[in-house]
Amino acid sequence: MRTANPNLIVILGATAGGKTGLAVKLARRLNSEIISADSRQVYRGMDLGTGKDLAEYGEVPYHLIDIAEPGTEYNVFQFQRDCFAAIEEVWSRDKLPILCGGTGMYLDAVLRGYRLVEVPEDPALRAELAKLNDVQLCEHLIKMKPEQHNQTDLTERSRLIRAIEIARGEQAAAAGLPPLPVLKPLVFGLKWPREVLRQRIGLRLQQRLDEGMIDEVRQLRDSGVPWDKLEFYGLEYRLIAQHLQGQLNRNDMVQKLRSAIGQFAKRQETFFRRMEKNGVEIVWLDGQGDPFAELLAQLM
Repeated sequence: MRTANPNLIVILGATAGGKTGLAVKLARRLNSEIISADSRQVYRGMDLGTGKDLAEYGEVPYHLIDIAEPGTEYNVFQFQRDCFAAIEEVWSRDKLPILCGGTGMYLDAVLRGYRLVEVPEDPALRAELAKLNDVQLCEHLIKMKPEQHNQTDLTERSRLIRAIEIARGEQAAAAGLPPLPVLKPLVFGLKWPREVLRQRIGLRLQQRLDEGMIDEVRQLRDSGVPWDKLEFYGLEYRLIAQHLQGQLNRNDMVQKLRSAIGQFAKRQETFFRRMEKNGVEIVWLDGQGDPFAELLAQLM
């Protein structure tokens, strides 16, 4: 059943689907403000590689973009905290916030109210976990948190250990967590045929390369961001970093990027379907039609 009198509008979808343009158009109609839900657009200086499209916003106020330094790590705990603060700030101006982005775990953390705490590193626990192999670590994490939101936590040992550390800390602190804001969200998703989305990804990738995306990564490296940190940020940053280190020629880099971004879009869509199975109602809009008119019809 559609949410009556929503206090939050959400626009989600796969990369290159036109979410920002739709959110900006709606924000102008409603005199609203946009909150970004993108795990990489939080970083300053990472503009073309993350597809910020800041020129699209124009006069529309936006939040949670350019709030962290490149080379640092920004996580779902920080996002949930900062997003709830931004939502309440927009509410304080009697406006309807629009949460827009494609990072499924960030969106889900807000919409389903993950109970998160900031957990420092625990050297004693890490020493204990170091004795376990990867399979044993996976079993340990799944026993603590059967529903895994981030499958990468199960495939990379360092993330696996950190995930166990966080799960242990969350369990210990759960009783003392403060209440979350009461959300009444109306969630919209932009949907495209797979082949059309693949074409949009290719065109957008070429546009960003033409605008200087390789130079952006080079400048980040020159400013002191190490290669391993650039590769940690994934997709464009990983493959362009490999190109700049001479591991890939430009043509191979572009082909691998196009394929990797397409695979990423599939993973985004899979996550959104999982959100629906877990109770998040998403009103899907036809990207090839008039999604703005469809959206307004649901609101009015």
